[in-house]
Parts: sequence; structure tokens; C-alpha cells
Amino acid sequence: MGAAPSTPRLGAVAGAAASPGAAEQMFAALVGGKAYPISSEFWRQLLELPLTQQWPRDRVLQACHAFAQNNYHTKHLAKILIHLVWCLQECMAESSHAAYRKAINAAYISSIFLKFIIENAKTDNWQELSLEIDKDEKGLENFPSEQSVEYFLMRGVLNYIGSVDVSLESCYLHHELLNLMLVLMSTQLCSGPSPEPKDVHPFIDAAMLQDSSIVSSVVQKLLLNFVKRPRIPLNSSHPAFSDDGGPGVLQRVGSVAANFVLLPYYTFNYLVSSNAEGASSQLADNSLLVLLILIHYRKCITMSESFPSSNVYTSDLNTNVKDAPAFHDNPYYKALSNAKDSQYDRADVEGNAQNGLVVRLSFASLFDALGTCLKDESSVLLLYSLVHGNCDFQEYVLVRTDLDTLLMPILEMLYNASRKTSNQIYMLLIVLLILSQDSTFNASVHKLVLPSVPWYHERLMHQTSLGSLMVVILIRTIKYNLSKLRDVYLHTNCLAILANMAPHVHRLSAYASQRLVSLFDMLSRKYTKLAELKNDKAIKVISDQIEADNISDDTSTELHIYTDFLRIVLEIINAILTYALPRNPEVVYAILHRQEVFQPFKNHPRFNELLENIYTVLDFFNSRMDMQQLDGEWSVDKVLEVINKNCRSWRGEGMKMFTQLRFTYEQESHPEEFFIPYAWRVVLSRG
Repeated sequence: MGAAPSTPRLGAVAGAAASPGAAEQMFAALVGGKAYPISSEFWRQLLELPLTQQWPRDRVLQACHAFAQNNYHTKHLAKILIHLVWCLQECMAESSHAAYRKAINAAYISSIFLKFIIENAKTDNWQELSLEIDKDEKGLENFPSEQSVEYFLMRGVLNYIGSVDVSLESCYLHHELLNLMLVLMSTQLCSGPSPEPKDVHPFIDAAMLQDSSIVSSVVQKLLLNFVKRPRIPLNSSHPAFSDDGGPGVLQRVGSVAANFVLLPYYTFNYLVSSNAEGASSQLADNSLLVLLILIHYRKCITMSESFPSSNVYTSDLNTNVKDAPAFHDNPYYKALSNAKDSQYDRADVEGNAQNGLVVRLSFASLFDALGTCLKDESSVLLLYSLVHGNCDFQEYVLVRTDLDTLLMPILEMLYNASRKTSNQIYMLLIVLLILSQDSTFNASVHKLVLPSVPWYHERLMHQTSLGSLMVVILIRTIKYNLSKLRDVYLHTNCLAILANMAPHVHRLSAYASQRLVSLFDMLSRKYTKLAELKNDKAIKVISDQIEADNISDDTSTELHIYTDFLRIVLEIINAILTYALPRNPEVVYAILHRQEVFQPFKNHPRFNELLENIYTVLDFFNSRMDMQQLDGEWSVDKVLEVINKNCRSWRGEGMKMFTQLRFTYEQESHPEEFFIPYAWRVVLSRG
């Protein structure tokens, strides 16, 4: 025991001169049926191999099958994972090229076999991993007796990620560890869409049990990676790969095996990519993906279970119903939610610390990084997580004077809604809804004037306010949804944002004002068609009362929805006219110009009270127009001149005051049912 395979060349494989045959023999031993003790020299020789031979896909797959089959007996997966942690500890102690090479190879080789076992597992408790080892084995004297292999692994990997800064020397190892993290956490892909008490995810569950100091340092480092976007060299000249500068294990094995063996999102194109931008940001992108999976994970438990005593991983009881599901708190989400701006006084930050160290980073840098990267779906999910979960960051965003940094990418994506997924659109609208709950935000967006909007192609938009552009894009999104998606939830969110903005509208542009009135016209025509359809079908089947009732129910539901939509639009117009009429002559012009669209609903029992204020305004300005002595035809400029003059004398007499509509975003009671699958969908889309 302890000896390597009996081959003549084995003693020479631990260097750059290792022959292809010796390398193959080492990997044959790794996947074979002979168990090598953890203290064997075999592991050092394996991890120091600078492989120079490319293997075809069928041989890689054959090796994976053999490894998975023999791992029950050999426990080689557990052993190489333990060696990975030891390599990481060695890197932190001495930072030698040899230590980095061993750690990189250990992480990469582990990822290949882990991925295969996870994808092909037949049991729910991951027995195929065979992570139980004999802790009395020689070489494990210093292995913590109270820790499992998965806990030991996650502690070592997370401690390295959180403690070691990304540098030219360590960047490849960081990248490998982030990829390994995605593989380790991918056991979730084998579970149902909703967490259940029976679900077992050994590695991410172990991550949730780590000390608060490790949790905070990991969240902080992943955020810093996203913000700083450290560059990864485009070639493999790093000394860790091979002593002679030739291709190492990453390049040789990864290039042929990645597409077939590794998870769809686990690629190594950073070694051969000619795209400098992609190469420079891949570590940042993967840091964000790991962070999103960590913060949105939820561990389901039952009420009858005993709860962990750890103050890090505590219970979150959402219900008092017996045997109803409950969830552990997620320490990574808490760390993100409690993150503080590093520009605050340190004493103040530490004074507000809760349950351990506080994540501290520059909110200004984070804000700018988000603005730069928001076209990426993962960045949108991070922005949502921050503005919803972190009150300090939300407040920071709201007081920024350059809100266009965040809002312009959001609005451009909504403009291109046809090329986005429905989930992307939801996230963007929810972010806007959360921000629109603040009156300062609603006032600020109308003060910020945009010189141009180059991506808006329907018409030139020069010197328009950010608020006017928001109104235009939200209405455009509603119209797109009406014709394509027909999603009531999306409609409601768009209208909710417009309603929150309405009392604070300031000098809404002519185009935005016209779009607002045309929105009412469009919804009113849809409402009228539904009402006629309901009446026509009811008459045709009046002899069959059951069928008539079914048709009435279906149409009545849709009719009720559009009734609510129309009322909200009328309340939006009402709020502008009631609270901001003198500042919005273009809105007055738009309703004067299209006043006929309101006439069919003037005496409608559901709308007449809301139309009274609109007709008070119409009567006031129509009478002022009639009083004008005009030479020639009315022009737009002449009408606006009369409107502007009388806006200054407007006192709101006869206007009824309605309670302002104010919509707030509330997360569903079980957000994990949406966010866990969505976060993984984002990860998989990067493959």
C-alpha cells in the first residue's frame, strides 16, 4: 500500500519531462480499482503532472465511468478533495508556483469527476459521491474529527476565496475554484423547482454552516471581483501550468473535455479566447454567478425537526401552521443585506454590525459597476437583490444625482423587450417599482435632462427628461405585452410604476403625454371589444344557460381585469392633473387634443367619478380657448400658448381629491420557488 503503479517511469512523472505514457498510467491509476491511501506519494505525483497529451472525448467519458464505479471502494474523490484543501493551505502559506499548480489541477480534476457523478447519480442522498472516509487512516491525524469531508472542503475553498486577493499569480486558481463551486452547488439541478425537506445538497448545505467571518469575507470578495473585474491573461504562460511554458493540464484536458464532460456552464475558453473583454471579465462574471447561487439558496426543514443551534444558520419560521414548511436563514443573503458603504466611518459601520463582521465596499464603485454591466441578466438579479434586500444601498441609489447610470440600461432593455425573457422583464420592472416608491426618486428623474436617446429609433428624442423617457418606455412595454405576452402581472407592474410617478410629474414631454392618452385609448378599445363580445355570445347561447354561464365567466374575468387597468390609467391622469397640472401643459394639450376618447365612459358607473376631474379640466381650458380672439387657424404653438398662460392661473377649483394610488413591492411568501430556478437558469445561460 502507498506505492504507485508498478511502471518503470513512475518515479519520473512529477516533472515537466513526464512522458504521455506515464501521465496516462497515473490517470489510469486514479480511475482504477486500486485504492491509494491519502498519504501515498501517488497524489503528489498526480497533481504535479503537466499533461501534454490530448485525450478524445470517448476516453474521457470512459475514465469518468470507471472513476464513478470504483469510487465506492477507492474513495478517491474524497481523497483528492482533501488534497485540494491541503494544496490551498500550502498556497496561502508559501505561494509557490508548484503549490498553485497542484491546487489548480486538484480543483480541475475534481470538477470533471464531480460533474459526471452529479449528473449520473441515481440516489437522492448522493451516495455515489462516497465522501465517508476512515479518519483513522494514516495521513489524516490532523483532519478535524468533528468535520465531514464536504464541510472541510467548503471551509477550505471559501476561506481561500475570501482571504486571498486576486492577483496575476492567483487569478487562475481563483477562477478554477469558482468553477468548482458551481459544480459543487449544481446538485440543486437534480431537485424539484421548490425546496423540500427531503432534499440533500451536501456541499451548499456545508457552505451555509460556515463561520460568519468566512461568510462575510466571501460575499465581500465576490462583490469586489464583480466591481474590479480583474483581468485574466489570455495565454497559458503562467508558471503554474508547466515549468517549460508548454500547455498544462488545464489547457490539454480542458480544451477537449469541456464541451462533453463538464457542466454546460463550465467552460475554459479563457485560455484560448481572442476576446480580451470576455477574458478580462470572466472571473468577475463567475464570481457573480457563485454569489447569486449562494444568496438565493433556501434550506427547507419541517416544523418537527430540531433547529440548528448555530447563530449563523438559524431558522426562519414563516408560518405557524403545523407541519407547514419553514426555512433556515441564509447567512450569505444576510451578509449581502447588511453590507455597508466603506466610505462611512468604520466605527459607525462596526457599531451597526449584526452577527459578525460586516461586508464593506464602496457603494459608488458598486453602483458604477452595475451601470456598466446591467445588460447582463446576472447583474440585473444582483441589482434586484441589493435594492430589495439592502436598505443602505437602496438609499444610496436614491440620493445619486446620476440616476441615468442605472436607469438608461434598464430602459434600453425594456425597449428591446422582444429580445428578453419574461423573467428579465419582471426583474427590471420590479427594480423600477421599488425605486418609484420613493417620492425623491420620482421628482429627481424629471429634473435630469437627457441630451439624446440614441437607441430609441421610432423618433428623435432630444433634451427629454429621464422621467418622460420612463413614461414612454413603460407604456411601450404595456403595448408590447398586450400584443405578445398578455401577462397581467407585467401590466400591473408597469401601471403601478406610472401611478407612483404621477403626482411628481414635472414638465412631461409632448411625446410622453400623447403616449399616456393613447394608452387609455388602446385599453378602452380593448375593454369595449370585450364588453361587446360578452354581450354577443350571451345572446347567441341564451337557450343553453350552462354554456352561457361558462362564456360569461371567462369573458367577465378578462373584462374585470381591463376595467381595473382603465381605472388605474384614469387615476394616473387624475393625479397629474390634481397635483401637477401647472407644471405639465403638454398633458393638458394631449387630453384636449384627444378629448373624444373619454366621451364613451363619461357616464359609465365604474369610471364617471374619475372622469369628472378630467372634464373639469377640459371645460376650463375649452372655455379659455373659446374666449380667445384668433386671427387664422389654431396651431400647436398657439394652443400651447393659451394653455401655458392659463396654467399659471389654474387654482384647481371644482377638482375632487382622491386618495393617491401608491403601489409597493412585496416579495412572495416563498420567493425561493422563483429565485432558485431563475438563478440557475442564469448560470446555465452562460455556457
